[in-house]
Amino acid sequence: MIKKLILWPLAIIFVTASIFIINLLFFRPFFINHFFEKVFIEFAFDSPELLTSIRILKNTPLHFYEDDLGDYSDAHNDKVLARLKKEYRQLQAYKDKNLNPSQLLSKQVMNDFMETQLALSDEFRYHNYPVNQLFGVQNGYPEFMAVQHWVEKDKDAAAYISRLNKVGKQFDQVIEGLRIREEKGIIPPTFVVERVLDEMRGFVATPPKENILYTSFAKKMKKAKFDDDKTKDWLTRADREITASVYPAYQRLIDYFAALKPKTTSDDGVWKFPNGEAFYNLKLKEATTTNMTADEIHAHGLAEVDRIQAQMLTLLTAAGYDTSQGFAHAMQLLADDPAQYFEDSDAGREEILQGYRDILTEVDGKLKPWFRLRHKSAITVRRIPKFREKTAPGAYYNQPSLDGSRPGIFFANLYDIKVTTKWGMRTLAYHEGVPGHHLQKSIQSELKGLPTFRKLLGFTAYAEGWALYAEHLAHEMGLEEDPLDNLGRLQGELFRAVRLVVDTGIHRKRWTREQAIAYMSQNTGMPKSDVVAEIERYIVMPGQATAYKTGMDFILVLRKRAQDALGDKFDIRDFHDVVLQNGDLPLSLLEAQVDHWIAQNK
Repeated sequence: MIKKLILWPLAIIFVTASIFIINLLFFRPFFINHFFEKVFIEFAFDSPELLTSIRILKNTPLHFYEDDLGDYSDAHNDKVLARLKKEYRQLQAYKDKNLNPSQLLSKQVMNDFMETQLALSDEFRYHNYPVNQLFGVQNGYPEFMAVQHWVEKDKDAAAYISRLNKVGKQFDQVIEGLRIREEKGIIPPTFVVERVLDEMRGFVATPPKENILYTSFAKKMKKAKFDDDKTKDWLTRADREITASVYPAYQRLIDYFAALKPKTTSDDGVWKFPNGEAFYNLKLKEATTTNMTADEIHAHGLAEVDRIQAQMLTLLTAAGYDTSQGFAHAMQLLADDPAQYFEDSDAGREEILQGYRDILTEVDGKLKPWFRLRHKSAITVRRIPKFREKTAPGAYYNQPSLDGSRPGIFFANLYDIKVTTKWGMRTLAYHEGVPGHHLQKSIQSELKGLPTFRKLLGFTAYAEGWALYAEHLAHEMGLEEDPLDNLGRLQGELFRAVRLVVDTGIHRKRWTREQAIAYMSQNTGMPKSDVVAEIERYIVMPGQATAYKTGMDFILVLRKRAQDALGDKFDIRDFHDVVLQNGDLPLSLLEAQVDHWIAQNK
């Protein structure tokens, strides 16, 4: 009798647990929070690189992914799309009335993201250039291995060698997808093919022992204090795999692009794609999370260019520069001033990196009157790896790992010393670092009580809008005492306003690459090399560049709305809390959060 009394509850618990686990794994989970985690886990498990990057499974028994690379095959993409459609239907089954406010917001965020991805993955699945001068396996793979893959023990070193060995399969899957695009007429412009070929040929021309895949591996083992014999053995294996696996994979991709080049043209906009206009409209919606049309964005950009240039001319006149011959001439005078640049040497480049570090240290100590929510993760400043800096943007940011073991990284492009002006450094540091990307993304990754996907998901208009808003805010915080630093801020905003014009010009109004370069050169005062890199970026990333200014203007509109409604009750720290406390959001959902806060406090 006693035995039965014990066994029956155990049986009930076992059956209940089994039903719960089966439901969680194979059907729609009972609870929406479990559904969110299930969707994220399935997505993350599709990408060994993502699992390595976020490090949430590091030092756990679940280290199956550490020696593997993602599946880029078309068959795998079919499975992912089918699963996304199924999960979207399951998401709709959770009734809004049964959710608390936090769960409802998470549902809305996931819903918006899924709807956009499904739309892009249907008719427009192949409307992109997965290998281009900015990103793709050819530069993403070595940077991932150098920056993200950790080497602390023998098993990590073995995993590193395994990933060197497996890269050929991944490159072949990419080539498969490129051939499908070629059959459908989705062929990159000539300059893209030329840039990619130059990059890859330079990569394989480097002796294996000088390649970043070898040198970064050696540095990691030295940092982990591997003994000399083990280090020598692992490096011998790395040398062998770079020669036997990595370089042949690159050569196959080189051969493909060399054969593709004669088929390319100088048509740059996505208007040339099948149903290109509809595709661009969708990319604008994805980037801005608004319903603004290409013509509206173009017109707004032109008006903002005029407004900002007028403010900059006033500052240039006050600084003693001749503005009588117009904006472009005045900016050229500033660009020709040697006092505004660092020495073109290794020492000068190190001075730039240290300058960014000093700026970030200074601003970190001045946040208290402006923010309650603060980041905990550290930030480091590094040079963009030399093998990719020629075609890379002026700077970019990698957010910290979720476990906090890897800091946020602000990468600066030091290829052309003239790109880094002394008067532009503060604005760039505020954008990529604090109070820009690093503060926002660190807070997002450190938020408690949110589904994991909310800590990682990005919406460009929000994230880049915040970073551009941070440039504006830094000026309000009094961090730009030198008038030329304020000129740097205004040039940063002007740069984003010009982006509205040239992105829509290229993809909607059929501007050529040369027309767009000429317009940006004449209206920003940026170095020619920087302008070319930027225009070529917009060509391969349609719509993305419109998000920055759209997002910034939207945040400023919301702030003005709150100030007008709350009057003396308005506190900038509260406003920033509302904007930051939910991580990345589509702008419509951010607006709802701010309006709710205003109503509560009014």
